[in-house]
Amino acid sequence: MFTKVLIADDIDFNDVGAAQILKELDVPEIQYAKYCDEALLKIKKAHIDATPFELLISDLSFKEDHQVNKLNSGEELIAAVKQLFPNIKIIVFSIENRAHRIKLLFDELNIDGYVLKGRNTIYDLKRAIQKAYNNEPENISPELLSLLQDKTTSEIDNYDVQLIRHLSLGLSQEKMETVLKQEGISPNSISSIEKRVNKLKIYFKANNTVHLIAIAKDLGII
Repeated sequence: MFTKVLIADDIDFNDVGAAQILKELDVPEIQYAKYCDEALLKIKKAHIDATPFELLISDLSFKEDHQVNKLNSGEELIAAVKQLFPNIKIIVFSIENRAHRIKLLFDELNIDGYVLKGRNTIYDLKRAIQKAYNNEPENISPELLSLLQDKTTSEIDNYDVQLIRHLSLGLSQEKMETVLKQEGISPNSISSIEKRVNKLKIYFKANNTVHLIAIAKDLGII
């Protein structure tokens, strides 16, 4: 079993629940961080001290307060940790249940498990920790498995999400070309954007752009 684990969560109640499970699993060292910057700093220091963390359990949402941070979400923390220390196992522990967002965590950030906070939290988190330690696949709360297998969300990528999000903010396709170039997202030509938006309308059977945005919101894509 893991010997050193970091819990990143800004709510004490969640820390207590996760710590209880880790203690039941006989994890000897458990540390806590209430800010993403603090969590990354602890991980860096542990690496320098040659006593690295083996597992990070992180929420996705961190409330802003007086403290200024460079990292302000679980996704940003996970991306930074994976880039610097790819061998650290990461389990997300969150109330987020939107399929596309969860799928991106697995596909793009290579997380090792996802646990939905809820009634079965203790059992699911304990099982997820054990599965992450044993490198077992499909390490996700049972009620979310079907969401990841839904073709509607599995066949669109982050580029599609960015396009729909920009459309939902009222950007025209002409303006979007400039914005995508500024953000370093490609393809960004007006013709590419038009073709992709039309493809999304056909895929989701949307009558127009407004209808497309409404469908995407209903599916939790944006």
